[in-house]
This record gives sequence, structure tokens and C-alpha cells, in this order.
Amino acid sequence: MRLPRRLFCTALLGLAAGTMSAAALAADPQAGAQYLVLPSPQPTDTGKKVEVIEFFAYYCPHCYAFEPALEAWVKKEGDDIAFKRVHIAGGAGVLPQQRLFYTLDAMGLLPQYHQKVFDAMHQQHLRLSSDEQVFDWAAQNGIDRARFIDTYRSFGIQAKLRRAAAMMDDYGVDRWPLVVIDGRYITSPSHVGAGAPEGTTETQQQQTALQVMDFLVAKAKADKR
Repeated sequence: MRLPRRLFCTALLGLAAGTMSAAALAADPQAGAQYLVLPSPQPTDTGKKVEVIEFFAYYCPHCYAFEPALEAWVKKEGDDIAFKRVHIAGGAGVLPQQRLFYTLDAMGLLPQYHQKVFDAMHQQHLRLSSDEQVFDWAAQNGIDRARFIDTYRSFGIQAKLRRAAAMMDDYGVDRWPLVVIDGRYITSPSHVGAGAPEGTTETQQQQTALQVMDFLVAKAKADKR
């Protein structure tokens, strides 16, 4: 049975399938297998840099597991890419986490606190599923509570939430973490893991996804020349 899009997490598709080994990528990744091509490419505004968007959720354990490898990959790519994150929309329990992400971003605090939010949920087991829980967490972590709440409840954050929901529809997001490259190509650990042999690990699945991302960034750069 297909789960509703807003409630889907990568593990539900990918972990049972396992992953591809690095050796399996001796040949170029194939469209329709390790990555998908969007039927309607989405516009980008990053000039000669290749736009890379990650769709993720703070509550998702597989987004949390992917974060260190993804962060290292982004640093490796450097100025060749313009990296963006989109926190997926969800139900009432996810909305405070989504607002938290966009509030930190609007306040210029995301680089400092992004990993701390992940750790709060997956190491300290904080739910952050209500506004008050989020406000308490922000204050306990040294963020001005009043300023945070004002930003959290602002029209600007509401606009970002609407934009995130629209982007999920535009890109056909049905799992996370999911990566979109150059507004045209989609891949994820679960995409590269589909149909792979059993016995491989989630870490291998992630590393193979990063190799596919390398390929797609190079492909997008070549297309821009």
C-alpha cells in the first residue's frame, strides 16, 4: 500500500532493498535506475553554479544518518554548486520542526544550529512537535526567545512554508532525503538502493548516492558549457 506523500520517509523504500556497492558504479549511473529525470525541468537561478537541493525532515532518522556524509560532499564540491535545503511539509507534528528550520534560516542561525536540532531529536529524543517545545529548545540553546517567536510567526516564514509545499509538488517529492540536481535530476539513497543485493548497509547506500550525485553534477556542468 502506498503511503501518503507527506508521511513518507526514505527508509520505507530503501532499506529493505539494500544498496549498490561502489563497484556497481563502474559504469555510468542510468536514468530510470540510479536517478530519475524530471518530466518538466524546474527553473534555477544559480548561474553557472549547479543547483543542488536536498529535501529532508528533522524527524527522519535516515536524513539524520545522511547528514554528515552530505555535509562533507557539499564542502568537497565547493563553489561548483549552490546548495539549498527544503524541509518537507507534513502534519501537525512536523509543522513546528519545519517552522524551526525556516526560522533559523531567516535569523542567519542555520549553520550554527542545524546539526543541533538533529541531535536534539535523535540523541536527546526531544519531539519538537509543538510550538512551545520549539520555543523552549531555542531559549535553552541561547537564542533570544522573543525575537525567535516573532520570526517564527511572521508572514515571511508562512510564505516559506507555502513555497516548500509547492516545491514538493513541482519536484514530485515522495521520499526523503531526496536530492534534486540542476532542476532536472533526482536521486536518493533509496533510488540507488532499489533492486540491489541484500546485506549491504545504509552507509554504503549513502556513499553510492553521493557517487551518483558526482556524476549528475558533472553532467549538469557539461550541459552549461
